[in-house]
Amino acid sequence: MCTNSPEAVKKLLENMQSDLRALSLECRKKFPPVKEAAESGIIKVKTIAARSTDILAALKENSSEVVQPFLMGCGTKEPKITLLCLAAIQRLMSHEVVSEAAAGNIINMLWQLMENGLEELKLLQTVLVLLTTNTVVHDESLSKAIVLCFRLHFTKDNITNNTAAATVRQVVTVVFERMVAEDERHKDAVDQPVPVPGNSNRRSVSTLKPCAKDAYMLFQDLCQLVNADAPYWLVGMTEMTRTFGLELLESVLNDFPQVFLEHQEFSFLLKERVCPLVIKLFSPNIKFRQGSNSTSSPAPVEKPYFPICMRLLRVVSVLIKQFYSLLVTECEIFLSLLVKFLDADKPQWLRAVAVESIHRLCVQPQLLRSFCQSYDMKQHSTKVFRDIVNALGSFIQSLFLVPNTGSTTTTTNQTGNNSSSTPASAQTTPGTVGASGGVTVLPAFEYRGTWIPILTVTVQGSAKATYLEMLDKVEPPTIPEGYAMSVAFYCLLDLVRGITAMIEGELGQSETVSEFSTEESASQTQSSDQHGQLSESDQSEKEPVNRAVWEEMVNACWCGLLAALSLLLDASTGSTLTQKYLKSEMTMASLCGRLGLVTPRDAFITAICKGSLPQHYTLTVLNSSSATLSNKSYSIQGQNVQMISPSSESHQQVVAVGQPLAVQPQGTVVLTSKNIQCMRTLLNLAHCHGAFLGTSWQLVLATLQHLVWILGLKPSSGGALKPGRAVEGPSTVLTTAVMTDLPVISSILSRLFESSQYLDDVSLHHLINALCSLSLEAMDMAYGNNKEPSLFAVAKLLETGLVNMHRIEILWRPLTGHLLEVCQHPNSRMREWGAEALTSLIKAGLTFTHDPPLSQNQRLQLLLLNPLKELSNIVHHDIRLKQLECVLQILQSQGDCLGPGWPLVLGVIGAIRNDQGESLIRTAFQCLQLVVTDFLPTMPCTCLQIVVDVAGSFGLQNQELNISLTSIGLLWNISDYFFQRSETIEKELNKEEAGLQKQAEEKGVTLNRPFHPAPPFDCLWLCLYAKLGELCVDPRPAVRKSAGQTLFSTIGAHGTLLQHSTWHTVIWKVLFYLLDQVRESSTTADKEKIESGGGNILIHHSRDTAEKQWAETWVLTLAGVARIFNTRRYLLQSLGDFSKAWDVLLDHIQSAALSKNNEVSLAALKSFQEILQIVSPVRDDKPESLPGINVPVPAVLGPITASGPGRLLMRMDPVGDKLSRYNVSELPIVVDEIEDSALWWAAWNTWYRIGTESTKPPTATCDKLTFIPSQPFLTALVQIFPALYQHIRTGFSMDDLQKLGIILHGSVSVPISSDASPFILPSFTEAVLTSLQEAVLTALDVLQKAICIGHENMQIMYPAIFDQLLAFVAFSCKPPQYGNLETKHIANAKYNQIQLFAPAEWVALNYVPFAERSLEVLVDLYQKTACHKAVVNEKVLQSIIKTLRLPLSLKYACPSESTWKLAVSSLLKVLSIGLPVARQHASSGKFDSMWPELANTFEDFLFTKSTPPDNLSIQEFQRNENIDIEVVQLISAEILPYANFIPKEFVGQIMAMLNKGSIHSQSSSFTEAEIDIRMREEFSKMCFETLLQFSFSNKVTTPQEGFISRMALSVLLKRAQDVLNRYIEDERLSGKCPLPRQRVTEIIFVLKAVSTLIDSLKKTQPENVDDNTWAQIIALYPTLVECITCSSSEVCSALKEALVPFKDFMHPPPSNVQNGES
Repeated sequence: MCTNSPEAVKKLLENMQSDLRALSLECRKKFPPVKEAAESGIIKVKTIAARSTDILAALKENSSEVVQPFLMGCGTKEPKITLLCLAAIQRLMSHEVVSEAAAGNIINMLWQLMENGLEELKLLQTVLVLLTTNTVVHDESLSKAIVLCFRLHFTKDNITNNTAAATVRQVVTVVFERMVAEDERHKDAVDQPVPVPGNSNRRSVSTLKPCAKDAYMLFQDLCQLVNADAPYWLVGMTEMTRTFGLELLESVLNDFPQVFLEHQEFSFLLKERVCPLVIKLFSPNIKFRQGSNSTSSPAPVEKPYFPICMRLLRVVSVLIKQFYSLLVTECEIFLSLLVKFLDADKPQWLRAVAVESIHRLCVQPQLLRSFCQSYDMKQHSTKVFRDIVNALGSFIQSLFLVPNTGSTTTTTNQTGNNSSSTPASAQTTPGTVGASGGVTVLPAFEYRGTWIPILTVTVQGSAKATYLEMLDKVEPPTIPEGYAMSVAFYCLLDLVRGITAMIEGELGQSETVSEFSTEESASQTQSSDQHGQLSESDQSEKEPVNRAVWEEMVNACWCGLLAALSLLLDASTGSTLTQKYLKSEMTMASLCGRLGLVTPRDAFITAICKGSLPQHYTLTVLNSSSATLSNKSYSIQGQNVQMISPSSESHQQVVAVGQPLAVQPQGTVVLTSKNIQCMRTLLNLAHCHGAFLGTSWQLVLATLQHLVWILGLKPSSGGALKPGRAVEGPSTVLTTAVMTDLPVISSILSRLFESSQYLDDVSLHHLINALCSLSLEAMDMAYGNNKEPSLFAVAKLLETGLVNMHRIEILWRPLTGHLLEVCQHPNSRMREWGAEALTSLIKAGLTFTHDPPLSQNQRLQLLLLNPLKELSNIVHHDIRLKQLECVLQILQSQGDCLGPGWPLVLGVIGAIRNDQGESLIRTAFQCLQLVVTDFLPTMPCTCLQIVVDVAGSFGLQNQELNISLTSIGLLWNISDYFFQRSETIEKELNKEEAGLQKQAEEKGVTLNRPFHPAPPFDCLWLCLYAKLGELCVDPRPAVRKSAGQTLFSTIGAHGTLLQHSTWHTVIWKVLFYLLDQVRESSTTADKEKIESGGGNILIHHSRDTAEKQWAETWVLTLAGVARIFNTRRYLLQSLGDFSKAWDVLLDHIQSAALSKNNEVSLAALKSFQEILQIVSPVRDDKPESLPGINVPVPAVLGPITASGPGRLLMRMDPVGDKLSRYNVSELPIVVDEIEDSALWWAAWNTWYRIGTESTKPPTATCDKLTFIPSQPFLTALVQIFPALYQHIRTGFSMDDLQKLGIILHGSVSVPISSDASPFILPSFTEAVLTSLQEAVLTALDVLQKAICIGHENMQIMYPAIFDQLLAFVAFSCKPPQYGNLETKHIANAKYNQIQLFAPAEWVALNYVPFAERSLEVLVDLYQKTACHKAVVNEKVLQSIIKTLRLPLSLKYACPSESTWKLAVSSLLKVLSIGLPVARQHASSGKFDSMWPELANTFEDFLFTKSTPPDNLSIQEFQRNENIDIEVVQLISAEILPYANFIPKEFVGQIMAMLNKGSIHSQSSSFTEAEIDIRMREEFSKMCFETLLQFSFSNKVTTPQEGFISRMALSVLLKRAQDVLNRYIEDERLSGKCPLPRQRVTEIIFVLKAVSTLIDSLKKTQPENVDDNTWAQIIALYPTLVECITCSSSEVCSALKEALVPFKDFMHPPPSNVQNGES
C-alpha cells in the first residue's frame, strides 16, 4: 500500500504513538529520562497530527525530536528496549520521514550499538532500510554507515558475518545506483568538461555531484583496502580481507561500467588504481613454478592463493570485457598474464581458472577482433591474439604430454588423487554430468596412452565457468580429469565459430555493399548524384582496412588452431567430438579460401585429408604440402606450439580394409569410422566451398582418390564410380556399416563433380588442373606394371567435361590435352579409359547443340576435332583403332558438313606410321582411296595440298611395298587432276589467296604458307615435287629409283608451267632439300652387312651395306647438284642470292667431308679443293647480266660480320678506299671483289668447321665402330690452310688463330688405324715426323712469319702461338688422349701386327720427335720475342716454365731420355733471356706468379722422384750430375745476386733447396758400389759452396741482401748441426767398423765449412752479423767436442782446425756475479 495515502499516514501516527507508549512503559522503572522523553514524544506527535496539513513533511521537519526518545531507548542497551526502538526507527525510515540530521544521529546511535555488540542483525537491517529508502544519508554519515556494516562483517558470529557481507554488497550497489539515478536526472544539463583530478586532490573531487562523489570515495577506498592501505573516507575500518574487497570491486565494475566510461574521474581511478593493483596482486602467480619447494623460501606468502587468484581473474575478465577501449595497454599485460598462467609448470587449478577466463574472451569475437587490431597489427606490440591461440594449443598439448595429476592443492596429495579422478569423480562436479541420456561411455581423447574424458562444460557459444564461480572455497579445488581439456576444447570451437561467423558476416556485407554500390554508381553516372559516390568511396576505403584485420586474425591464429585441432582430431574417440573439429577445420579452410590465404587454407585441408586416410599412409601431395607444417614447432612470440604427428593407436571402429594405392602395395590398410567421417567432411567442403579451394583441389582430390581406391570403387560409363566387384581378390574387406554408405559416398562424389557446372571459370580450371595432376600421378604409378590402375581422375575428368559442355571451350584444351597423355600410357586399362573418355567427349561435343551452332562456329568445330587428330601421334594399336572408328562415325554422320574440318580428318587418315602394322595402314589407305575417288571435287581446293601430303605419306610407309608404289601412281593421278582442272583450281586458289592476303594485311602479318611467295598454283606443283623428292630418299632402293625418275620427269614435263621466280624455289626447296635429305639418310644409314639382295642375287662388297649404298647416292647427288650449279650458273646468278646458295653448297661439301665414310669425305675434300680453284668469278663484259649492284652488297656482307666480331670494320676500310677510288663505270668490279672476299671467308668458315668436327675426339666410350679420320684426309685438310691464309690474312684475328690452334691440336692427336700404320709410321728408332706433323708445323711457321712482318696489332697473337707450341711440347710426356679411345703405344705396334688374331684397333703416333721439334721452334721464337709487350703481359715465360716442369719432374720417367735433357737445356736458354726481362718488370707484378712456379720446377728437377734406370753407366750418371750443377750455377749467377728484385719467399725456397741439396741424400747401406758417385757429391758440394758464398757477402748494400745472408747462414748452421749429430750417432753404432767413405767426406766438408765460416764472420763488420748467428755457432761447440772420440784421422785433423777458432769466444765471466746476492 502507498506510504503517503491518508490511511497509511493515519496508521503511521497510531503506530508511532503505540511505540512511544510501549517505550515509556518499558523504561518506567529503570530509565526515567527515557520514559519522559517518550511521553513528550507522544505529545509532539499528536501536536503535529493536529496542526499540519502535510503530516509527513512536518514529521520529517521535526524528525530529530521525534526520533530522540527511540535513540535514548537504544542507549539503554537493554535488548528488549533496543529491539523495540530499532523497529520504530525502521518504520519511520520506511515512510521517509527522517531528515538528514536525524539520519546522522541514528547512525551515531547504531555505531554505539555496534561497538557494544548488541542486536547486530537488526542493526544491519536498519542500515539497509536507511540507505535504500531515500538519499538523505551522505558523505561522512554514509561512510560511517558503510564502515559499520564492514565491521559487522568481521565479527565472530557466522550468521552476522554472512548477513553483513550481503548488506555491504547491497549498500555498495545502492551507492552506485544513486549515482546512476543522479546522472539520469542531470543528463539534459550540458556538463562542462572537467580537468581529470590528479592524485593530490583525492578528497576534493569538487567537480562531482554529491552521489557521484560518494561513489568515487567509496570506490577509491575499496582500492586502498584491497591494496592493504589505509582508507581516506571509510574512517574507522578495523580489518578487511582481500577476497571480499576484490569481490566488491568486481561487482561494481561489472554492474556499473557506464559510470567508469562516462566520468573521467572514475576512468582515471581504473587506470591509476585498479590496474596496478591487479598486476601487483598477480605477482606470486607469475613467479610461482610448480615443483619448486615452496616451504623453504623465506616468504611463504608468495605461493599462489586460490581465492585471490580466482577473484583477480574475474576482475580481469570484467576489465577486459567492459573497459577494453580505455585500458588498451593494461589489457595487453593482463592478456599476456593469462597466457602465462596456462604454462605447464603452474598449478592445475590455476591453469583451469585461466582457461575458463580465456574461454570468456573466446566467445566474444568482436573483442578478439579489437585485440588483433590493437596489438597484433601494431608494429612493436605483443602479438596478443596469436599468443592466446598458441597458448591454448600448447596447453592442450601439455595435457597430453604430462600425465594429468588430478589435483595439486598440496604437493603431498598429488599421488593419491590420480586414481580417484576418473569419470565417477567427474560426475560429482557441477555442470559436468554427461548429457548422453544414460549412456555411460563418455566422449574422450586418447593419445599415447593418456586418456582424457570430455565433460559437457558449457552450452556452445557461452562461457559458463565452474571454478571462477567458487567464491566460497579457500583451498584450491580438485580439478576433475578432463575438465581443463574440455574447457580448452570448447574455447577452440567457440573461437573458430565466432571468428568465422563475424568475418563471413562482414565479408558478405561488404560483398553485397560493393555489388550494390557498383550498380548504384553505374546507374548514377548520368545523374551525377553525389550521395551514392560518397557512400561507395567510403565503403571502398573501409574494405582494405577490414580485410587487413581479417587476414591478420586468420594469420595470427591458424598455426595454433591447426596444431591443436589436428592433435585433438587425432586423439578424439567419439564421433560427435570428431564432427566438431572437422566442422571447425572446414570452416577455417573455407574462410582462408575466401580471404585468399593459401598457406593456412592448404594446411587445414591437409589436416582433414590426413584424417581421412589410414594411419601412417604415405601420400606425397600431403607430405610435401605439410612438410612445411608438420614436425616443425611454431615458436611464435615465445609460445612453443609443436605439431605432434599422429601416433595414437586410437580404439576406433574399423569399417574397411583395403589395399593402399601405391606402386608396390605393402599389405593392406585399415579405414576407421573416423576416416570415413573425415572423408564426408572433405566431400562436404569440396561441395559447398569448391569455389574457394583453388590450388587445394589437388589435396582434396588426391585424398579422395586414395579413399575411393581403398574402398574399391571403380568407374562405370559416364565416369560415375560404382562399387566394383572385388577385382583384386579378397584384399578389400568392407563391413556392412560401410557397405550401406558406399552408394551414398558414390553419389555424393558424382554430385560433387556435377556441381562443377556452378563453379566460376577460375575455380573450374583449378579443379581440372588438380584432376590432371592426380591423373599424372596415377599414370606414374601404373608404369611398368599391369596392375589395375587408379582411374578415379580420368573418370572424373570425363564427368566434369560432360556437365560443362555449355562452356566446353574454356576447359577443352587442358582436359583433352591431359586425356591424350593418358591415351599414350603403356598400361592398357588406363589407356583404354583415356581413349574412351576422349572419344566420348568429342562425339558429345559434336552432337551437343551449341549456341551459335557449329556450322557457324568454325573455331569451335576445329577445337573439338583437334584432339582426334592428336590421337594420331599415339603408337598403341588399340588407340588408333578407336580413333579410326571415331573418324568413320564422324564421316558417316557429319561427312557432308565437315567443311573446314577436312584438313583435320585428312590428317587423321594420313597419320600412318611404319610401326602400326599392315592392317591399320591398309584400312587407312582404303579411306584415302575413297576420299580421292569421291571427295576431291567437294572439298575446298586448299585441301588438295593435304591430299598430296597424305598420298605421299602412304608412299613412304614401308610395311607394304605395293601400297608405296600404288601411292606414287596415286600422285600421278592427282597431278592429272591438277592438269585437267588447272584453270578452275588456279582461279579458286587465287581467290582464296587474295582473301588470306587481305586478312594478313589487316593483322599486319605476312602470309605464311609453304613455298610463299610463289603463286598458289605453282605452290601446289612445288608440294608435289617436294613429296616426290621425299620419296627419292626412301630407304627402299626400288622406291628411291622410281620416285627419282618421276621427279625429274615431272620437273621436265611441267617446268613450263612454272614462273621464272619459282625456279628459285625449285633450287632451294626441292633440290637443296633433296640434298639435305640424302645427306641426312646417308649419315644415319645402317652399317650392317646385307647378305643378299633378295633371292640369290649377290651384292658387291663395296655396296654390301645400306651405308655404302647411300654413300654412292650421296656422292652422285652432290656431284649432280654441283653440276647444275655450273650449267645453270647465269640463271642462278640472276635469281639474286648466289652467295647464299654458294654457302649452302659449301655446307653440303662440309657435311660430306665430315661423313664417317672415307670414300665420301675424301671425295668431298677433293671437290672443295676444286671449288676453291674456280672461285674467282667468271665476269661477263655485258653489265646487264649482273644483278642490280645495290642488291648483293648487303647480302654478301652478312656472312662477313658473322665470322667474328670487329672483323667487318677491318675489312670495310680497304673496300671503302677502293670504292672511293673507282669511277662509276668500274663499280661492278668492286662488288665482285667484295663478293670474292666474302666467298673466301665463307670457304674459311667451312674449312674451320670441317677441321673442328673431324678432329673432335669421340666423347662416348669407344667401340669398334668409332670413326676416326684417316691420315691422308687430315694431311689434305691441313695443307689447304696456308693457301687459304694468303687470301684472308688481312682480317685474320685472334679468334681465328684460336680456332686454327684447336684444329691443329686435334688433328695431331688423331691415332692411326692399325691397318695403315706400317705405311705411315716410321720405325720406332727413327726420329722422323709424319707428313701430317710436318704440315702442322708448316702452318704455324706461315703464321709466325706473317705476324713477324705484320701490323703491330698482330703481335698480340704471339702468346697464342706459344700456347699452341707448348701444348705440342707437353705431348712428349703425356701423349694426347683422343677422347676415351684406347690406343696401343707404337712400341708394341709391331708386336701386335704379328698377332693377327688380336690386332690393336688404333695405334698412337710417336710424339717425341714432334714435341722436341716444337720445343726447338718455341725456344727459337722466345729468343726473338721475349721483350714483346704481349709476351710479357700474357705471362708466356711462366707458361713455358710450367710446361717444362712436367718433363723435368719426370726426368728418368720420361718416355724418351732425350726429352728431359732437351727440356733442361731449353729451360736454361729461356731463363738466360727471360730472367733479365722479369727483373726489369719486377715492380709491375706481371711476373709475381712465375717465381713460385720456377722454384717448384727447380725443386722437382733437382730432387726428382724418379730413380735412374739400373743400366745407367757411371759416365752417364756424371753427365747427368753436371746438368744438375749447371742449374745450380744458373741460380747462383742469375738469381741470388739480384735478390732485391726477387720476392723473399722465392729466395727462401731457393735457400731451402740449396740446403737440401747440400745434404747427401742416400741410404746408408755400405755395400753398394760406386756409392760416392751415385751420391751426387759434386752436386752437394756445389750447393754447399753456393750457400757459403751467400753467407759471407760482406758488402751488404740493401736490407734484402742482408736478409739473404742471414737466411743462408741460418740454413748453413742448421745443416752443420744435423750432419754432426748424425755422424756421432752412426760412429757410436758402427763400433769397430769404419763408416762409408762418403759419410767421412761429408763430415770433413762440414768441419772445414764451419772453420771457414767462423773466419769469414770474424772478418765481417760486427754490425752485419746478428747475435742469433753467434748463438748458433757457439751452440755447435758441444757437438764438436763429442766428435773427439772418432777413429778417422782425417776427421780428427779437420776437427782440430774447427775447434781452434773457438778460443775467441772464451772470456772470463763478468765480475758482477761474484758480488751478487750470495
